[in-house]
Amino acid sequence: MSDTTPAPESFFALVGGHETFVRLVDAFYDGVATDPVLRDMYPEEDLGPAKVRLTMFLEQYWGGPTTYSEQRGHPRLRMRHAPYKVNPGARDRWLAHMRAAVATLGLPPLHEATLWDYLERAAHSLINTFDE
Repeated sequence: MSDTTPAPESFFALVGGHETFVRLVDAFYDGVATDPVLRDMYPEEDLGPAKVRLTMFLEQYWGGPTTYSEQRGHPRLRMRHAPYKVNPGARDRWLAHMRAAVATLGLPPLHEATLWDYLERAAHSLINTFDE
């Protein structure tokens, strides 16, 4: 007797796939673009490359395409953020912009909570200084 239970859909698929993550990242960077603390952490004149990187990372993390790893290797989030002063204040600003962006998606409560839990834990893990 074989198991005919379908494989569970990825979170990526459940929340709407690529379009949902593009909307999330676009809304997030709308806030970052006007934030004097966070904007300084992005060396590119245009936030476009940062948007692409974050979209690819989040899609891969949540079960979508593995484009991030194919193009950039292992995410190594702490290493990639090491050159920047990520203190509790910067974390809180990042979280405020991301919270607003998540709210724009209109996800079902369980999916929103799942996404937010990860984003909050990730933000806390990237603190690399307590200096102002």
